[in-house]
Amino acid sequence: MSMRSPLGRARGLGSAKDGVSHFIWQRLTAIALVPLSFWFVYSVVSLAGQDYGHFRAWLGQPGNLTMMVLVIFAVFHHGQLGMQVVIEDYVHDEKTMFTSLIVMKFAAVLMAVFSVVAVLRIALVGG
Repeated sequence: MSMRSPLGRARGLGSAKDGVSHFIWQRLTAIALVPLSFWFVYSVVSLAGQDYGHFRAWLGQPGNLTMMVLVIFAVFHHGQLGMQVVIEDYVHDEKTMFTSLIVMKFAAVLMAVFSVVAVLRIALVGG
């Protein structure tokens, strides 16, 4: 039996005021990925059979380069948000959950940065 009041027992168990922001960002990235996915699929189909030089010229255009970077950031951010929900829902050990979240977030940022650098290198340097 606890001598703490109901308010004292409930403190620290409530909302971290982060759920709404997470929900909104997940929906915004999903909405952004709809037109970006159509653009990406159209681009891949239109580039089918072309050589590397043609692809470099295509990617070197500012609009295509910008869209490709937006696709990369949207995909990795949306994936990171989704994985966060899965980890929080299914990993019950606090230390394992915390470690998994940290590793997953660092991995998502690292892969996104590597992807953007690769795209920029192909578009600007010739990779």
